Amino acid sequence: MATDQRSGSNAAVQSTVEDPIVEVTDAKVTFDGGDTYVLDDVSLDIERDEVLGIVGESGSGKSMFASALLDSIPDPGVLSGEILYHAEDGRTIDVLEQSDEELRQFRWEEISMVFQGAMSSFNPTMKVGTHFKETLKAHDANVDEGMEFARELLEDLYLEPERVLDSYSHELSGGMQQRALIALSLVLEPEVLVMDEPTAALDLLMQRSILMLLNDLQKTYDLTLAFITHDLPLITALADRMSIIYAFQFVEVGTRDQIIADAGHPYTRALLNATPNLDAPLSEMQPIEGEGPAPVNVPEGCSFHPRCPLATEECVSDDPPLENIDEDHQTACHHWEQAREEITLNYGESTADPEYEAGSGRDVTARTDEEPVLGLDDVEVHFEEDQGLFDIFGDDPEVVKAVDGVDLDIYENDVVALLGESGCGKTTLGKTAIGLQRPTGGSVKYRGQDIWEAKDGDGDISHDEIRQALQIIHQDPGASLNPNRRIIDILSEPLHHTHPNISPNERRDRIYSLLDRVGMNPPGDFADRYPHQLSGGEKQRVALTRALLMNPDAILADEAISAVDVSLRVELMDLMLELQDVFDTSFLFISHDLSNARYFTEHGDGRIAVMYLGEIVEVGTAERLIQDPRHPYTKVLRWATPTLQLDAVEAGEPPMRSIDVPDPVDPPSGCRFHTRCPVAREACTEEQPPLYDVEGGEGNGAACFREDPDHEYWDSEPLEGAERIGPDEEFDTDDVSNDFGAETAGD
Repeated sequence: MATDQRSGSNAAVQSTVEDPIVEVTDAKVTFDGGDTYVLDDVSLDIERDEVLGIVGESGSGKSMFASALLDSIPDPGVLSGEILYHAEDGRTIDVLEQSDEELRQFRWEEISMVFQGAMSSFNPTMKVGTHFKETLKAHDANVDEGMEFARELLEDLYLEPERVLDSYSHELSGGMQQRALIALSLVLEPEVLVMDEPTAALDLLMQRSILMLLNDLQKTYDLTLAFITHDLPLITALADRMSIIYAFQFVEVGTRDQIIADAGHPYTRALLNATPNLDAPLSEMQPIEGEGPAPVNVPEGCSFHPRCPLATEECVSDDPPLENIDEDHQTACHHWEQAREEITLNYGESTADPEYEAGSGRDVTARTDEEPVLGLDDVEVHFEEDQGLFDIFGDDPEVVKAVDGVDLDIYENDVVALLGESGCGKTTLGKTAIGLQRPTGGSVKYRGQDIWEAKDGDGDISHDEIRQALQIIHQDPGASLNPNRRIIDILSEPLHHTHPNISPNERRDRIYSLLDRVGMNPPGDFADRYPHQLSGGEKQRVALTRALLMNPDAILADEAISAVDVSLRVELMDLMLELQDVFDTSFLFISHDLSNARYFTEHGDGRIAVMYLGEIVEVGTAERLIQDPRHPYTKVLRWATPTLQLDAVEAGEPPMRSIDVPDPVDPPSGCRFHTRCPVAREACTEEQPPLYDVEGGEGNGAACFREDPDHEYWDSEPLEGAERIGPDEEFDTDDVSNDFGAETAGD
């Protein structure tokens, strides 16, 4: 890479920040003796008390920028340039000139950081409260005063302070861990909080809830937030400004509204169009061709030019500087005016049909006369929790009701999406459906044959045949591929079992043909690589190829696209649906993201089943669930899905009475959602609602008493914090009294 061409390109524009708390000038991070750049001459000022969203794909350099702000680049990386911090008392600190001891104090007292994995940030052998005390002692702070402030922070984050402080990290849910980590990062009252993908491991509902809590904390404590994410729609509800990073440089910086409504860089516009969302017509979501460059192979000129539809010879030879195109809006592109004209954003006005009538959903039971490929009848999966050495002499082990009475049929060439929060039982149900988990109640049948009777040697279809017909694509493709074997060897393994008599040449030809079909060209090159030599999207294609080599009747896709960048998700879903037609297979698609479930099921003419605490609470087409959600939980998931419409981007408070999911060991009586439901009444605590048919489209159902006009629900009293909403009224976020406080942490 010709660094002289790129040097200082991000500093070409005069800063428009009036009161910077952090000034970054020509920051550069190199490895391999200066030959490999992972941050390349970036300049960016952060305004005091603002929320700055830093958005980029995996490997773009955004996390390296976060580490640079604290001068915490891992060895053997070298950070150069200038990073100035302007303290509230008027001092200016040159971050890169600090001693080790000065940096140790600076990193917690002035700029603090929240990392991506909360679990890995806590010592599992120490209680959460000990982490707070050790942090306070290390910075010579008053421990008693600091712990009192810690309790205040935990309450602000809707946690029960004493319970959390007296717990080990593994005893808290993922959302509770992340909130406790946020409180820990703030206990020394820093001015700046850097958040590196802090919600990436959480489902959308918890992500959205935490963002709303961060919004409150930022205003309460006058914080400056630098929020780093790969998910552009997620940050729109929180950010004041946004900066887009690509190939280790910032390519666009502007206010949130400027970036969302009038981006100038082709990459930003393509990223917005590639992101699955509820605001764009399905036909107009388009993936970005290709992938971002590796640090050792950054193109000359504009680094985006190999993927850009507007690239010219000028783009190939000259790296564009970051220049003003509007007030407070900078873009690094030679053709930003043309980009605005020719790369049309695919969202804007709502795509909802204004004439949609409740109950007019597509009939999703038209195939009930067929024999299903998979039939689940009253399926239960209950686990006994592990007991320690001394526990075995005490009470009986507690039972987790992961799946509790589920009926579901999957037909030929069918698409069914399971949607819900982490811990709701989606994965357990999926694995039970394909014979990887034995149910503790009910039955699972493949083409009428009970899977577990076949395993026990009883039935007309052999268990080997069933196992070949039912395959899985795991959430983390890297973990499911043997790192010590080449791709050709990994893919040969299933063929050895299913076609033991074919020749090595025929086996190789089959693998090459399928690799070519999934877009891995030339197949011979990819076949000779090891998994670590592939990108995330390429690994997922290999996992899909391995499943298809078995010529299955049904594939469980367990969060199969959540580990890849949002810019690749549409491409992977399109590929799966294209191959479905070729291989005549059905998909059971697990997702926590309504946008992804909508795209996959609408293109696949399928349906969505919404799960909550082991039960299916609503089922129907994506169109109906989005435009006419009938279960209050489905409405909450709809609220949690980020929008790119500026008039609706402010999500408001969560439309529920509690953030945290109740313990599945002791689920609530009656309707399991009643502890969080904004319209719950006394009747909801006493009786479990059946799955009522939703008027109009058959097969659309909702497990809510509000679907029964004659139920005693209507005469019972609302629960504390719930609202009395009539049968013809719709609740929204303004209707919900959700000042639920700390007691909900123990639900």
